[in-house]
Amino acid sequence: MPRPALACGAVLAVGVALIPLAYLGIRVGEAGWDRITGELLTERTGELVVRSLALAAVVTSACTVLGVAAAFLVTRTDLPARRLFGVLAALPLAIPSYVAAFAWVSAAEDFEGFWAAALVLTLVSYPYVYLPVAAALVGVDPAQEEVARSLGRGPWRTTAGVTLRQVRPAVAAGALLVALYVLSDFGAVSILRVNVLTRAVFTLINLGFDRTGALVLATALVALTTLVLLAEQLSRRRAARYARLGGGAPRPPTRLRLGRWRGPAVLGVAGVIGAALGLPAVSLVRWFGEGVSRPGSLGELADAAGNSLGVALLGTCLTMMLALPVGLLAARVPGLLSVALDRLAYLSHALPGLVIGLSLVFFGINVAYPLYQSVWLLALAYAALFLPLAVAAVHAAAAQAPPVLEDVARSLGRRRTYVLRTVTLPLAAPGIGAGAALVFLTCMKELPATLLLRPTGTDTLATGLWKHTSVAAYAAAAPYAALLVLIAAVPTWWLSARTGVLTRTGG
Repeated sequence: MPRPALACGAVLAVGVALIPLAYLGIRVGEAGWDRITGELLTERTGELVVRSLALAAVVTSACTVLGVAAAFLVTRTDLPARRLFGVLAALPLAIPSYVAAFAWVSAAEDFEGFWAAALVLTLVSYPYVYLPVAAALVGVDPAQEEVARSLGRGPWRTTAGVTLRQVRPAVAAGALLVALYVLSDFGAVSILRVNVLTRAVFTLINLGFDRTGALVLATALVALTTLVLLAEQLSRRRAARYARLGGGAPRPPTRLRLGRWRGPAVLGVAGVIGAALGLPAVSLVRWFGEGVSRPGSLGELADAAGNSLGVALLGTCLTMMLALPVGLLAARVPGLLSVALDRLAYLSHALPGLVIGLSLVFFGINVAYPLYQSVWLLALAYAALFLPLAVAAVHAAAAQAPPVLEDVARSLGRRRTYVLRTVTLPLAAPGIGAGAALVFLTCMKELPATLLLRPTGTDTLATGLWKHTSVAAYAAAAPYAALLVLIAAVPTWWLSARTGVLTRTGG
């Protein structure tokens, strides 16, 4: 059923998110074909592309294995202390990659390079897979598993052949977020000295003073993102054959007994959580006391925390407002337009925050000068960067709201806006809230765009942390890191609770 107002709102929202890409296209076009080919068609660029793809592939594969395994163990087995592990497994999402990288660098001598970056990025990124897969495993209908068991399949064959196939869309969605996160990461790869595209872009801008060359090189990131999105779209189509109608039976599935594997399972989960949380915690504890003892640091810390909360909240509100029409259109009016808008919303997500920041500096100076040097321009950067997170949450939440209820309201003469306000949004509110929590969390951690776009004299926890760690002042940086992680842990805990791993109905 056509919905022109919703389609117009979605087009406008995606247009706002694509402002950085528009700037990228204009500046790259001005560079000329010779400059473009001279920058892209080189051996060095080829190496950067291959290394970026390899890092994304390694981290995405590792996160998929860890995320699916952890989700399965805490939701479908008799793992001891599974509810505690269920919460702890999500908490690494609260740790920015640059904080984790600094913790590892300060603890292990000569810790740098490709595999060091792969380890750090895996430890902070696997919750992107763990959270949606855990939620899917809790909510999946056990009837198909019971049928498979009745036909003589054992519990583990049923798990591999039936259960995991039902949650493939959740696995694909989480893996997509991990791949895009790795392609756009700047903090960890810079600290660990891995020459990938994002670090090369930063070097050209910050050290080489070659903004045009940096933006030309950034087009390679857009191309890689497009390839990742196409691969994910193909995976989504293949996964459609496992979809089912209805919400399933509201009963818990049978928990698998680990038997002699309980010990190794506990050690494995505890080892991953310990590596992801333990080392950063030890580093912060070691530096924390000396860091807060510096005169005036508590006042600066309080100001930075207030600024972080304010800009993150503003960015979250703007992002969710833009995501609503895109997600609702994808859920209620599937078709070429909704799929195209949904995919386009992801393109800016893989651009380095530095490129997003530069594009919006250009936009503020030349197009929207009243926004320049204001928190609104920073909020716009957050919206461009994190719109896909919000769109995915709105889409999933709206898709779970039965359309028949909207049809009934419409048959009673209610207008679409009234039905949206009183039926659709209340039903989708929990899922939208989870998306808002995830966007708020990522806004709190964002660094490069914040460095460029924050108003003069305004420091956030992320920029304060970077300012001190960039000169190896770890003690002064520790309070910023500790407070940033503590604040980010609140929405992370709420997201883990929403998966259902804390409920006792699941076993």
